Amino acid sequence: MDTVRVQAPKTRYARSGDVHIAYQVVGDHPVDLIYVPGFVSNVELGWADPNRAAFFRRLASFSRLVLFDKRGTGLSDRVQGMPHLETRMDDVRAVLDAVESDRTAIMGVSEGGPISVLFAATYPERVAALILYGSSARVVRGPGYPIGPTPAEAEERAQWFERVWGTDEFVEQLQDDE
Repeated sequence: MDTVRVQAPKTRYARSGDVHIAYQVVGDHPVDLIYVPGFVSNVELGWADPNRAAFFRRLASFSRLVLFDKRGTGLSDRVQGMPHLETRMDDVRAVLDAVESDRTAIMGVSEGGPISVLFAATYPERVAALILYGSSARVVRGPGYPIGPTPAEAEERAQWFERVWGTDEFVEQLQDDE
């Protein structure tokens, strides 16, 4: 497999309230596409992974692709606690305003899906299309949703993340999941 590294595009910052949100723009086509990532991202390190870089290049081959790190992740400002969905949705708006995008396709991946859905429902005039990948309306099992983990299983998984975050065990598990 060809493992040629692609130089990351220039990282810029949009201001959302008192937080700076890191973003990049790739491609120069009439269709805007904003990629709302899952719980872990880094707009610069993402280009070091040949598969991710190829995916981004493909998206940028037909769009003006906007990538960003959600607040508290990657190159965006650190924050205390977990931001509300509405706050993260407003970060999407701030990035789109910074790149002067009036109407965009929005692609939500994993936990980026609910943010994307809320943005589309709040600003329908700004959304040309909504794409969801690997996303779900809820994570924990409940009425009408028998396939999720139980609350106890979800808590056990959260404790595992806290214990192994940033260790070799965490990286090995991510590689095994691919």
